Amino acid sequence: MGFSLNRFWAMFRARNREFFRDRAAFGWNFMFPFLIVAGFALIFSGGNQKDYKIGVAPASPPGVMDPADADIPEALKSIRYAEFIGFEDMQTALDRLRHHKIDLLIAAGPPPYRYWVSDASPKGYAVSALLRDSLHGNTGTAVKQEIHGREIRYIDWLFPGILGMNMMFSALWGVGYVVVRYRKNGVLKRLKATPLSAVEYLGAQLLSRVFLLMFTLIVVWFGSDLVFSFQVVGRRMDIFIAFFLGSLSMAGLGLILAARGTSEEFTSGILNFISWPMMFLSEVWFSLEGAPEWIRAIATVFPLTHLLTAVRRIMNDGAGLWDVMPELSILGVMTIVFLSIGAGLFSWTR
Repeated sequence: MGFSLNRFWAMFRARNREFFRDRAAFGWNFMFPFLIVAGFALIFSGGNQKDYKIGVAPASPPGVMDPADADIPEALKSIRYAEFIGFEDMQTALDRLRHHKIDLLIAAGPPPYRYWVSDASPKGYAVSALLRDSLHGNTGTAVKQEIHGREIRYIDWLFPGILGMNMMFSALWGVGYVVVRYRKNGVLKRLKATPLSAVEYLGAQLLSRVFLLMFTLIVVWFGSDLVFSFQVVGRRMDIFIAFFLGSLSMAGLGLILAARGTSEEFTSGILNFISWPMMFLSEVWFSLEGAPEWIRAIATVFPLTHLLTAVRRIMNDGAGLWDVMPELSILGVMTIVFLSIGAGLFSWTR
């Protein structure tokens, strides 16, 4: 059968009418890009973006500080795109440096100036070069100090974030999007006619997704470990327990999105609206050290934030399950809340 322009045109018009009649999806295609652009403009645009984070210790009060008030080299204060963060004591500042939350640490006081930088940090190398260049031809010298204790490689800090991000996308899309598609195609309507209950169906969806998430996690973890030889201080079993609770929480969040709706386009927009801010604010790629308090407060709403905090503390600091119990407890509470809301809102057909 040859190509028919009439059949092609009929399907083209039918699909466009379907899209325009779906007011939720139609409106979301305009609203979502605007919200993303507005969010990035609010956080990163203008003259406030900072590429480097320089710690100053001791400093009071702690937090983001005006470099003019810091007892550091005058030439360093004029470095563009650098944010200065004060710490009350040197130990806290060194801990932030080891965990790649700041790029360089300098001791406040008269010359010779002492500074610390992680050799595993690309930004640390760049900002230390800026420090040395800023002192060229000026009074005073900078002396690099040794970081005592185990230095955390950047890949060891980053790897949990990559695993958590993959788990987040797989949980949200694998549960939320798939169930909505089943509802739209009439699969759920046919299942409703069987003895299968909503609790059985949702429970099977949840456990199936968690099983796949953990299976994928284990394969990726050990496969990557063969190549990069990750430095794991804590117990691997504790790490997998934290990931298991995190997968339950994020799969439960996916069930909320799957509870209602028949529009795949609208569900896709909602999933993007949740997953993208979670990815950027949960410290997957970079630290929120020195970020405004309201941004840090929003980050605590996401389960991925608590998951990565727990896993990194176990992997990089050797913490046990009891040490990360606050984060694990929050994940447990979130899971119960998400499952309760998802089960209460679930509909086979609407």
